[in-house]
Amino acid sequence: MTTSDGINFLQRSENRNMEPSPESRGIPQPPLEYPYDPAATIIPLPAVCEINIPSRDFYTVMENRRTWRRYTDAEISLNELAYLLWCSQGVKRVTSRPVTMRMVPSGGARHPFETYIVASRVTGLEPGLYRYLAINHSLQQLAAGTQYAAEIGEACLSQAHIRDCPVSFWWGAIPERSTWRYGTRGYRYMLLDAGHICQNLYLAAESIDCGICAIGAFDDEALNKFWGVDGITQFFIYGASLGKKPAD
Repeated sequence: MTTSDGINFLQRSENRNMEPSPESRGIPQPPLEYPYDPAATIIPLPAVCEINIPSRDFYTVMENRRTWRRYTDAEISLNELAYLLWCSQGVKRVTSRPVTMRMVPSGGARHPFETYIVASRVTGLEPGLYRYLAINHSLQQLAAGTQYAAEIGEACLSQAHIRDCPVSFWWGAIPERSTWRYGTRGYRYMLLDAGHICQNLYLAAESIDCGICAIGAFDDEALNKFWGVDGITQFFIYGASLGKKPAD
């Protein structure tokens, strides 16, 4: 891909060049959440209103926010994980349209992302792979095992902080949710939405003295294969490692 490819995409996705959207053609909207097997292991998460989160001045949180690639050996508590998931993708309500109203903005409230985590050191949670079921604020266990942090680290060009962190977050885009309303331009909005999600996670992490590093460097094919998606109807755009901050 050259610079001209990127410019061509921007030009083709200008509003004046947009094709009629599936929504305008009467095609039903895609589901608000990717289906899951009801027989799977589902782990309810603590409601945020029941979690004691220390009060922090918002300006201080903003000022202290930075990227961390080193973490202590301390575990992340399940309460902290629930808080972080809620702040970055929590569903406040489902409207009658229907759309999900979440803790982050999204173009047209399309919210095209599913959140997945690799848990290595989360108190009360078996190491392995999980998917966040945002509407019910719960986790679906996808696989158990301690090897996944190393495996996904390899898919991300052998970045050590991904291998060593207590938990990493991964956002898989389902483009149909955005393109149903916006056509090709929906791909622009997905990239913007990914930034909203990760910035919320950065601020939430800082508010509980955790460090975080956004991840955009990875082998796309390997990362999609790791999560078992086809790279077309769902593909991974962004991730983040997270853990307790070491002393400077």
